[in-house]
Amino acid sequence: MLTVDYDRLGIRRGMRVLDLGAGFGRHAFATAAKGAHVIATDLAIDEMRSTKDTFAAMHVDGQLPPGISATCIQADGGRLPFPDRCFDRIIASEVLEHVPDDLGVMAELFRVLAPGGRLAATVPAAIPEQICWWLNDDYHAPAAVGGHVRIYHKPELRTKLASVGFVPAESHRSHALHSPYWWLKCAVGLENDTNPLVKAYLKFLTWDITNAPPLTRRADRLLNPILGKSLVMYADRPAMAGAVDPIVPTPCAAAVCAS
Repeated sequence: MLTVDYDRLGIRRGMRVLDLGAGFGRHAFATAAKGAHVIATDLAIDEMRSTKDTFAAMHVDGQLPPGISATCIQADGGRLPFPDRCFDRIIASEVLEHVPDDLGVMAELFRVLAPGGRLAATVPAAIPEQICWWLNDDYHAPAAVGGHVRIYHKPELRTKLASVGFVPAESHRSHALHSPYWWLKCAVGLENDTNPLVKAYLKFLTWDITNAPPLTRRADRLLNPILGKSLVMYADRPAMAGAVDPIVPTPCAAAVCAS
């Protein structure tokens, strides 16, 4: 299930897209399927290997448009191995809440985004996230190694993006039906997967993701402004003055992750 709205992100065929903190690749796969060249990056090498294998399977099954490149790289968001103005679009989904130096990562994203390009940054929404923190200290850092280190309120995210040069634009919330699942997990114990309520709700979410029935999709949309688990904010890098095409065709360095 995707968190980013691709219509608002404005991905077009042939664009170069960075998926920072791609994990197991859900946004990277959708991006490549739309005909954009994608580089998926993450610090977790096992997840990058899995994403690389899925890209290979998509290629064999004909799920990738001809000529599209899909690459996986293990990389640190604070020190990205790419030239300036390299990408037309960037997705950073559920990444910034994990890193102590979020401003450093935002500055790197601004550096590698082409003038006229757009960033989609998603973070846990403040109220659903705060409830998780109240319910269980093991949900977040320091108890959870590599876990969430901060709770973002929308004004803070806008201010921080603007401070490194971005022009924040529209925002929305996603995944309202996922919030109660995490509240249940925090209430009964994050490792307690045998709890009947947790099992039942996970079964419901799996069914909802697989089938996307109109009733639950409508309920999710209606509840998102209040309960949406993720805050999605779009931000632009201003175009260069006098440029006809805001996309700067700088080639991106790439290397396939180790197998």
